[in-house]
Amino acid sequence: MGGGRLVIDLFGPPYEIGLKHGQALAPQILSQLQIYRGIFADTCKYDWPQVLEVAEQFRATIGRLAPDLLEEMRGIADGVGQSDVGLLDIVALNARSEIALGQWDDGCTALAWKLGTSGKQLLGQNWDWRASVGENLALMSIRRVGKPTIWMVTEPGIVGKIGFNSSSVGVCLNAIRARPISTDLLPIHLLLRTALECDSLDAAIATFETLGGAASSQHILIADAHRARGLELSPRGGAYLREDADGLIVHTNHFLQNRLVDEPPWLSGSPFRLEKARALCGEIVKEVGPVPLGDAVNAALLRRRVFANTENSPQAICCSPDPARGPLAKIETLFNIVMTFEDGKQPRAEVVFGRPGSGAETRVVYNMPW
Repeated sequence: MGGGRLVIDLFGPPYEIGLKHGQALAPQILSQLQIYRGIFADTCKYDWPQVLEVAEQFRATIGRLAPDLLEEMRGIADGVGQSDVGLLDIVALNARSEIALGQWDDGCTALAWKLGTSGKQLLGQNWDWRASVGENLALMSIRRVGKPTIWMVTEPGIVGKIGFNSSSVGVCLNAIRARPISTDLLPIHLLLRTALECDSLDAAIATFETLGGAASSQHILIADAHRARGLELSPRGGAYLREDADGLIVHTNHFLQNRLVDEPPWLSGSPFRLEKARALCGEIVKEVGPVPLGDAVNAALLRRRVFANTENSPQAICCSPDPARGPLAKIETLFNIVMTFEDGKQPRAEVVFGRPGSGAETRVVYNMPW
């Protein structure tokens, strides 16, 4: 995977933000809709009219709990400028994790690391998903009056994803396959966006609790310049993970503490990735020794030493396609992001598209803010 990436800057009221989003990324949004038609048909045997029936239930919920984001989605649909693309199509993209009733099989390895007494907080992940989606990914900034500026990597048509804001609040996401699903709560991608509109980790958690939780079982790893929490969310309630003795929270694709949902084992590599990432970070701690961690550990080091690891391939931290699976289910690491937050300094992040350390990733390291 190479070449330049689409970088778009959005600003204004919600509908205008959505309109510009739809206009700027119309070909990619049409591609995403085509891709997800195939994925829904393959994974849960839904045709598109069935998908839109569930999307209608979420449309009502979003209108009640996050009306600004529904207006933004309306703008996206209008911006695409195709008579056969309406609001419900965009709602379906934003509720894709929920409409599939927990049948997705995306991976992802995420970690947050408070680096000793340095005051530096790192937050990063490999995002693993269908290879066909990879070419459509875009870098996006969103500015609204009275809210922090947001920078994120997103799938076109989706209003919230992985990234951070000008108040040094960042989010990563790990998919969890579990039931139940609730159409009375916000889809996870809208909760990610909601968090990115908050000015602290505590404010984001309070907002989630006010909204009643997540429509599906998911893990949001959230951090600001002071701390991190692993939020194991579900329609039945959540569990919040704290840093270990080394300042680390590591998470993959199974719940560690949340026992409120029906979660059958699904990705056999998830426990391996969890322990491997912890072990690799532990090796770094031992090697650094008395040198302050904040001086030695940065985004480039984590990409090289942790996120590029290919042990237990194809279900490795750096995920590669499984040759035993068909082309529609070709899953691999599509990007790596590492965010850095320090009190009193501008937050920043580095993004590499493709599998880090593979030689096939983008040679360019994309910096946020740009």
